[in-house]
Amino acid sequence: MTGPREPAPRQPVRRQDLAVDPLVAARSLLGSVLATTTPEGVVAVRLVEVEAYRGGDDPASHSYRGRTPRNDVMWGPAGHLYVYFVYGLHFCANVVCLTDGEPGAVLLRAGEVVEGLDLARERRPGARNDAELAKGPARLTTVLGLGRDHNGADVTDAASAVRLLPGDPVPDEEIRTGPRVGVATAMDLPWRFWVDSPAVSTYRRGTRSRRVKLTH
Repeated sequence: MTGPREPAPRQPVRRQDLAVDPLVAARSLLGSVLATTTPEGVVAVRLVEVEAYRGGDDPASHSYRGRTPRNDVMWGPAGHLYVYFVYGLHFCANVVCLTDGEPGAVLLRAGEVVEGLDLARERRPGARNDAELAKGPARLTTVLGLGRDHNGADVTDAASAVRLLPGDPVPDEEIRTGPRVGVATAMDLPWRFWVDSPAVSTYRRGTRSRRVKLTH
């Protein structure tokens, strides 16, 4: 007789499920899990806050002024990471959505660490508590070990070092919406989605004179 079988590993979210409008993708990403494998180990976070960004009709989007070498991954196909360095200080990560050739993405703003807590704490030693480990887009990428080399990573590939895994569905009544954080244009669009969690980042309204500085 053989012993009990190990449970099959969870399969990543399907690409076709992300090839939708950013507002739809943002809603569906809440509750899903982003997991990374690095030489140090595995860390996974449950996404509790995201923001949607479109293309030519969204002046707050990095793709608004057209395709460039830096934002090329935003044009698809869906299911890849768009990672950028901002203010010369930290990285932010987005999941690309929409159909191939049409730009759109969802910024991953905050999450709850659900695996690899010790490693997450090592990466964010200044966090006052576990809820602050991935509270904000820069902190989220830090605890996951995401950087420039992960730009373009396919999160729908089970063999990828970065995988987006389905989570428990979030009921509509538990989802909150409101303005995006810190953007200089289209700042009142309710394209930020979150669930009640101490890991959700603090709302900070943008100013019209503020411009995001992207660097390689």
